[in-house]
Amino acid sequence: MNTQAEIDDFVLNGHLHYIPHVSLDCAIFGYHEQQLKLLLIKHKAIDGWCLPGGYIKRTEKLVEAANRNVKERTGIDNLFLQQFKTFGDPNRARMDEFDEEKWFEATGIRITKDNWLIDQTISIGFYAITDFSKTDLQKDMLIEDCAWFDINELPKLEFDHDEMVSEALHTMRVQLYHYPIGINMLPEKFTLSEIHALYETLLGKKLDVSNFPKKLIALGLLKKLDEKRSIGAHRSPHLYVFDKEKYSQALKDGVVLS
Repeated sequence: MNTQAEIDDFVLNGHLHYIPHVSLDCAIFGYHEQQLKLLLIKHKAIDGWCLPGGYIKRTEKLVEAANRNVKERTGIDNLFLQQFKTFGDPNRARMDEFDEEKWFEATGIRITKDNWLIDQTISIGFYAITDFSKTDLQKDMLIEDCAWFDINELPKLEFDHDEMVSEALHTMRVQLYHYPIGINMLPEKFTLSEIHALYETLLGKKLDVSNFPKKLIALGLLKKLDEKRSIGAHRSPHLYVFDKEKYSQALKDGVVLS
């Protein structure tokens, strides 16, 4: 929301355009050069950091809403998205702590506790993965800040978002063994060492340096090129690319990488 008119319409008439009391939150993981980060936002009306998210339009599918919210923050469309859990504890949002004056200062519009936004809300969690160096982080009139944080140096998050991040990270790491996630986080041509480093970083543990890439090759997900990359004296490893047709099919059907 980039204009006051959009904010006013959202607060006063949003229940006509969005499904009330059901939202989604997105754990967007970013990888680059063996670093794993998480995208967090800070709302103007909330003190701390939290996951980006929003409401679901009455006219869109759930995954379309998740993709829209991810694109609004990262500038990237059609990232790998997976739903991982639904959160619905009665006190998860702690709306009794809602500060009407802080909201008014941030938005310029008065809101009362009978407004459609102020009630128990169920949130559907999604996670996404991208190369954080390629993102163009976006703020709007309600977002004070939007930034990447190292996965091991996260601040205390608002609401139940600490639990969400823990669940998202666990699910992502389990599913790495069943989905060939990685096409958005590596250059088009890469070495086996680079894809090995990607998976080690995402999983947060060491992998067999020889057997793991061989598994990807045996599944037909990687194609060896005649090209090599010169990285020093007597070191010119072969370059590989993803077989995009088999990669897409593996994302659809699942594979076993372990």
